[in-house]
Amino acid sequence: MKHLCAVVLSIGLCRPMTLLTRRRVREARMIAKALKSPRHPILVHIIPVRRCNLSCRYCNEYDGVSKPVPTAEMLRRIDLLAALGTTAVHLSGGEPLLHPELDTIIRRIREHGMLAGVLTNGYLLSFERNPDEVSKKSLKVLDQKLQWLAECARFDVNINSVLGSAIRNPEDALFVTRRALGLGFNSTVGIIHDHSGQLRPLSQKQKTIYDEIANRGEKKFSDFVHYSQFQNNLAQGLPNEWHCHAGSRYLYVCEDGLVHYCSQQRGYPGIPLDQYTPDHLEREYHTVKACAPYCTIGCVHRVSVIDQFREQPRESLSRFFPQGLPAPVRILKWLFLPKADGRETVFAALTLKLFRLR
Repeated sequence: MKHLCAVVLSIGLCRPMTLLTRRRVREARMIAKALKSPRHPILVHIIPVRRCNLSCRYCNEYDGVSKPVPTAEMLRRIDLLAALGTTAVHLSGGEPLLHPELDTIIRRIREHGMLAGVLTNGYLLSFERNPDEVSKKSLKVLDQKLQWLAECARFDVNINSVLGSAIRNPEDALFVTRRALGLGFNSTVGIIHDHSGQLRPLSQKQKTIYDEIANRGEKKFSDFVHYSQFQNNLAQGLPNEWHCHAGSRYLYVCEDGLVHYCSQQRGYPGIPLDQYTPDHLEREYHTVKACAPYCTIGCVHRVSVIDQFREQPRESLSRFFPQGLPAPVRILKWLFLPKADGRETVFAALTLKLFRLR
């Protein structure tokens, strides 16, 4: 159930409206930097503790005994990621809230100007952020946490539900999605992977629930970032044609400090973070991964969207919006995309200067 109630938290220290504005500027700068150059990681998932307070039977990303990575070592790893030019770092697990000094780690991420996120099952959230020894795995407990977040959160919250053959009650995903939207949160849905990160086809019942969640309400402009085409194909058991940039634009750093393609391809390339160089980033950017066609790792899909757009902007927009471009996208296309002769627009040049990328 870890992913059923995964909550992505991004921590900041300022007034709510100012915080929202500043975060949107940082996100825009992250995307602008990624579009400008392919030679740095966009997103890194790093593990501060492998232990988890839950024991979801389908999950292979936790244990029940591991101690937290020492804080000094975590801070050193964050510094190494900053040196590689990383723009966003998400703390994962296991359950990252089990690390006693998670706040210190988040603070170091922000000191480097990187976006910070926490992937959590949510059951250990409290005003003091101390683990609750009697937290139990139930939707009733989860709903209490969601209400608390709706009232108090000063950061973005995304509720991600998953569907797949290992989920006993797929209706839970629909309940959580409806509740998340009702409380004003963003909500996404993914398809569960097997132990190697590959596709587990949906049953007809699960497909019906997936369609209802995926087609919920009014679509936002930002929905294209989640690139629903990936998930729609996987829901039908179809492969995706794309180039995976794991090991370059996306890194997974385990509790031992090794860099892997993702949580489901641990051991590849398996190089210590303090030995990972720009040459490794360049090599893995071009490396073809055999697991890509049926991969269900959504975070890797999402960073690939940025590179698709950078390399083939007009063709990518046609794929993102097959029914035609919404008006806001047409305006952005006119403002930012190079002219027919390849010349940069004035607005694009000013934006790069504004974000100090030129």
